[in-house]
Amino acid sequence: MPRDIRLHGVTNNQIEYFLIAAGAEIHRRFFFNVDESGDGTIRVFSPANELVLSPDGIKHRGNGGSFCEYMFGVDQPLADQAKSEVINRLVMYGAIYDKTSGGLIFSDRTEGSLSFEKIFFDGNAICNYFFFVNSARVSGTSQVQQEELLRLLGKAIKRSPAVGHGLDNVIIDEILQLLDDPHAQLFLFKLINRKHQEYHKLFESLYLKSKKIADEDFAVLSAIASRHGIDRYQQERIRIDVMYKHPDNKRIVDEYKNILISCNRKGEINKLENARLTRLKTLSVRNKIPGALFYTLDEMLKKDKKIVVLEESEYISETRQIMEGLFLTERQIDNSINREDMLKLLFAKKKAAENRDHAFEEVLLDASKLCDEKIRDGADASLLDGFSYMITFFDRYDSTSSIVNQLAFMENVKVSEEMLRSLLGNKQEFDRLKPGLFEELFITGINDNKYLGKYGRKKLDTLLSGLKQIEEKQMTTPQLLAMLLALDEEERTYLTVLEHVRERIRNFYSKFSTKTDQELLKSEITQELHHKKVLGGEIPEHLFIETILTIKKEAVYLHSLLPDIITNRDIALREDFLENSGLDRFYVEEMEREYFELNELDMDDLYQIRKGLN
Repeated sequence: MPRDIRLHGVTNNQIEYFLIAAGAEIHRRFFFNVDESGDGTIRVFSPANELVLSPDGIKHRGNGGSFCEYMFGVDQPLADQAKSEVINRLVMYGAIYDKTSGGLIFSDRTEGSLSFEKIFFDGNAICNYFFFVNSARVSGTSQVQQEELLRLLGKAIKRSPAVGHGLDNVIIDEILQLLDDPHAQLFLFKLINRKHQEYHKLFESLYLKSKKIADEDFAVLSAIASRHGIDRYQQERIRIDVMYKHPDNKRIVDEYKNILISCNRKGEINKLENARLTRLKTLSVRNKIPGALFYTLDEMLKKDKKIVVLEESEYISETRQIMEGLFLTERQIDNSINREDMLKLLFAKKKAAENRDHAFEEVLLDASKLCDEKIRDGADASLLDGFSYMITFFDRYDSTSSIVNQLAFMENVKVSEEMLRSLLGNKQEFDRLKPGLFEELFITGINDNKYLGKYGRKKLDTLLSGLKQIEEKQMTTPQLLAMLLALDEEERTYLTVLEHVRERIRNFYSKFSTKTDQELLKSEITQELHHKKVLGGEIPEHLFIETILTIKKEAVYLHSLLPDIITNRDIALREDFLENSGLDRFYVEEMEREYFELNELDMDDLYQIRKGLN
């Protein structure tokens, strides 16, 4: 006996639809008709329920609603964000969110219409579901039916992984089981935006390979977006959603989100929580996690206005004063930004970035809007000149900071002559404002960062020394580029050898302290890397010795020192070891996390031990 009947088609604007009727004796029911006008309109109905699919969108009346998988970064109730198991958006017809009570209010007005554009804008950009049911268990006024459906189905629909995976059969089974009515019928409508789907699939396949998109691949993506008319907002939300779901990204971003939600509810961020957030942001740079994921969370949670600032920071206050000074209209007042003002603004921007303080950007945005209004209303053009002067320096700051941080904290950064020339030009402009400003703004702080690894430090030292020598005509840009590329190649080789040596020791070697053991180990690793075509020649002797020493230090820390540090809460011992061992803090923290998880220890104890580092 048929368990369901399905209609499948595609509208002229590339919206693919699946109309599924499932339940008791569904094959005996007449439940749909096609408009004879020939425009493809389909009407699906059951007693008191109806959904009409037209070329431009849908119309609905009766019970039911829509659901889809949440995309990262969309507006989401705080209650849903706080529950990791809530992964889907559910909208019931006739339901209105009451901010006062924090619950839903239902009405009998459940009819409405939605364009495809709005469906894929407000909901999921790729796939959205609509539904209504015919069941004796769901009866009465529309309001009563909707309240009962939400009670029966709401929790399960919002938590079902089948929605995101598009498993229609599983969704049908879950809903019918919850209705617990042998005579019930479910009408499910699945809408897929094929244009967005094509863009999503390509971006996902490219990003999951290496967590980056090459220029030539981005050109292909842009061509698809242009051909299909996909606007920038939809492109961005699709990309962010894919990046968030990458396993390496999701754990860090979810932890960041959970801390922020907790802070939002309390209305404050304490020192321990700030230490966690700062560490996660630092870790995100190392793991090539896009900053957009964190900015999106910050903006979403800021809308509730619960995290209060009891007192404005001095650097924000100074920034606000300088910005407002731009718009003084009295002729006798000099409202231009001078050298001292620009220095204050640059250090304020640096401080705001270190503190993850978006107030600086808000002040700048407000000033930008006011500047546009003043110019539109006939203000003197010198106002725009002064604002442009300031913005140019901020652009130089952002560009320089991005490049320097990538060199310091990321492996395999693609350095080019163009990048070095840009850095050189920016350095000269900053040092023209104040001698040594470039080093003060971008190098000194990073050199003091406890997470800066040895190769990051070498790259920064080489970069700063090289730029100075180029200015003194003692070196050329290609020569500096060759030095940085050589360092990058050495780092890549070191990390590759270290990874393979760790793996080999973990699986095959219990001892590696004798010269004979080490020579055998080196020979086997060399053969393995040659076979994988990862290494062309021999492993440099000094790099191999360094990997052995690193692994010995890690073993000492994990098996001898860490248990004592945990037992005695000896933060000083931990810090002393990390300072003198030269081990990569990122990797040490990962070892600590795995140790705590393996031994089922309280993660809060680990945060307490670490908190002195930030």
